[in-house]
Amino acid sequence: MSGALMLDIAGLSLTEDDKRLLKNPQVGGLILFSRNYHSPQQLSDLIQEVRLCAPQLLIAVDQEGGRVQRFRDGFTRLPPMSVLGTLYSQDRGNAVTVATELGWLMAAELISYGIDISFAPVLDLDFGVSQVIGDRAFSGSPETVTALAGGFIDGMRQAGMASTGKHFPGHGWVVADSHLDVPVDERSLEEIETQDLIPFTRLIQQGLDAVMPAHVIYRQVDDRPAGFSSYWIGQRLRAGMEFDGVVFSDDLTMEGASVAGSFEARAAQALDAGCDMLLVCNNRPAALQVLDYLEQLGHPGSKRIKRMKAVHSYCFDDIRSTARWQRATGLANQLVNIH
Repeated sequence: MSGALMLDIAGLSLTEDDKRLLKNPQVGGLILFSRNYHSPQQLSDLIQEVRLCAPQLLIAVDQEGGRVQRFRDGFTRLPPMSVLGTLYSQDRGNAVTVATELGWLMAAELISYGIDISFAPVLDLDFGVSQVIGDRAFSGSPETVTALAGGFIDGMRQAGMASTGKHFPGHGWVVADSHLDVPVDERSLEEIETQDLIPFTRLIQQGLDAVMPAHVIYRQVDDRPAGFSSYWIGQRLRAGMEFDGVVFSDDLTMEGASVAGSFEARAAQALDAGCDMLLVCNNRPAALQVLDYLEQLGHPGSKRIKRMKAVHSYCFDDIRSTARWQRATGLANQLVNIH
């Protein structure tokens, strides 16, 4: 079993407080940000330090590409996924092949440093209104998103990394940014089913490993954000779509989560709805409150989380020497320059 809490650290190495927290059995994951990265050697040292402290910890980062790529210098710059959508309109087969190579490249580089997952890919549709999603989305077409995300996931899987589709059931229609506001989607369930849910449904059928729900209220369906909704997670995702993978909450410190109340209440509602792991980022006091709640609850953890661990192990120098890495970095560089 793995602890249900994923938290973060402030710096480039672990403090004594960090080490004590990471050893807590209720802590199952660590998410890294740009502030935790200075150089490849520093990252390698940090991951080694983490592994010595808590060997089974799930280590994660957001390395989608474009503006959401936490590690840059020393890593291949990845284009925003919308570039693949443009390419798909010109040559579908080639675009899916490129998506596969970029998924492999992103995953292989991270795994070579001992990082298990990137929270990717984004399965939201680009309706042209959401700045927080925007070019992070492959396309506004459900079919295009399904094809390209499917290729990206295949590449991740070939490298040994599990996939996380976000933000279920779709964040692209709302204007508000759930980091800063409480977005409300006013559409009917039928509209969501015939648009946003299509990539999730099809990719779950193809073996999507994990899902991250949106901190968005779909008012005509439920008055709670999806990440706290027993309808969206329990009834729709688990029962209706027969999804038995991991459900990660989005960051419980985001404004979109504030409607659930205190941090303890947010944790309780996310777990009750069906989340396996709770993300609490950029707020150590909040993480400690959630940890205290989990300890008082005696939370048993989740058997699903171990499935997200990387299944291959190799070093960065070995990756760089392969023909595939050379080819994939060439593709990435071309697309970044085009963008």
